[in-house]
Amino acid sequence: MANSNVQAQGQLQKEGKEQGGSVSSRTASALFPTYGRFPISLVKGEGSWAWDDQGNRYLDFYSGIAVNNLGHAPEKVKNRIKEQLDQIWHVSNLFEIPQQEQAAQLLASLGCGDAVFFGNSGAEANEAAIKLARRYHQKIKGEQRYEIITFKQSFHGRTLATLTATGQDKVKEGFLPLPEGFVTVEMHDIEALKAAIGPKTAAIMLEMVRAEGGIHLVDPAFLQEIETLRKEHGILLIVDEVQTGMGRTGKWFAHQHYGIEPDIFTLAKGIGSGIPAGAMLAKEYLREAFSAGSHASTFGGNPIASTAIIATIEAMQEDHLPERAAEMGDYLINRLQEKLGGHPFVREVRGKGLIVGIECDGPVADLVTEGQKNRLLFITAGPNVIRLLPNLYVTQDEIDQAVDILSQIIARHEQTKEE
Repeated sequence: MANSNVQAQGQLQKEGKEQGGSVSSRTASALFPTYGRFPISLVKGEGSWAWDDQGNRYLDFYSGIAVNNLGHAPEKVKNRIKEQLDQIWHVSNLFEIPQQEQAAQLLASLGCGDAVFFGNSGAEANEAAIKLARRYHQKIKGEQRYEIITFKQSFHGRTLATLTATGQDKVKEGFLPLPEGFVTVEMHDIEALKAAIGPKTAAIMLEMVRAEGGIHLVDPAFLQEIETLRKEHGILLIVDEVQTGMGRTGKWFAHQHYGIEPDIFTLAKGIGSGIPAGAMLAKEYLREAFSAGSHASTFGGNPIASTAIIATIEAMQEDHLPERAAEMGDYLINRLQEKLGGHPFVREVRGKGLIVGIECDGPVADLVTEGQKNRLLFITAGPNVIRLLPNLYVTQDEIDQAVDILSQIIARHEQTKEE
């Protein structure tokens, strides 16, 4: 569908040029065609449900790609933002921002991060993490280290640095030359990792769950090997929690399942309940590496974004949402295994908390379309994996509805293949 949308727009533009005129705004978008959009316009949302401009209601099991962790338009966040809108919206980071300090204090209280830098997205958070790792080694330690080791099938963002860090070639096409300083190795190949480490290595960067790469969890034994190597070589550990943070896996941050404390970790997506926000957290000893003027973001952590972060965290604490995600995640995975276990098209159901992948024996893009026709929204995690990301308030009844629809869609798909 993504390719067909892009091709259709390209053909429209070509026809306009051949007729010797510009393409009418009534027949073509003024936007760059960077997104292969579904032909659905969602105009209203409440909890686990969204409505399109035709009045159709959908059960939302992708949550804006793990952004709407509290569901659509959560009251506790909405009310706080409304209050802030009547006060002040933006002042820039040249002034004290009390809401930003409160948001940082709350985030720091949830885990091992001591110092916080706010941006507007996951890519910005990861960019800040890369810059902090380099600057710490070069300005504080006096060592010319700058290389970041990452892993295949990872995803870290779309800026030049973060797409270079990403372990997928498809996001790099047409953007050469890429910046130097990144080495990508196979996940769980300890010998390859050891060989990649050298005198220029500044950090190892990884996801606890490679979400865009198929919902693959890191092996705890491999993570312990990384722990040994980083201490032995003085390497920083950066954990990308952009999609897995904020309670989604059943703990505030996915690395907490493994009993480790990264030097740096990053957040975005669910941090602001849909208000654009990102954050990079680091250990206290790294604070001095980001001295005044070393890094900045015009909009990062402004009063509106910080208020959304505060309200999101407080709602999650009040309603024990990380614990709820663990409980509902177990229920979802068990129900999927029960209903899909006999389907030959389904290879495996895996995940952690409410980030779940269903690996299939073939492409699943058509199943996404069928889901939409049956009023269930979900997305892929690679060509053969269905990705489910329901909000953290999801109910058992909503899970049952989603699993029933998925089971029916897969059964029809298998029958079609046989015919």
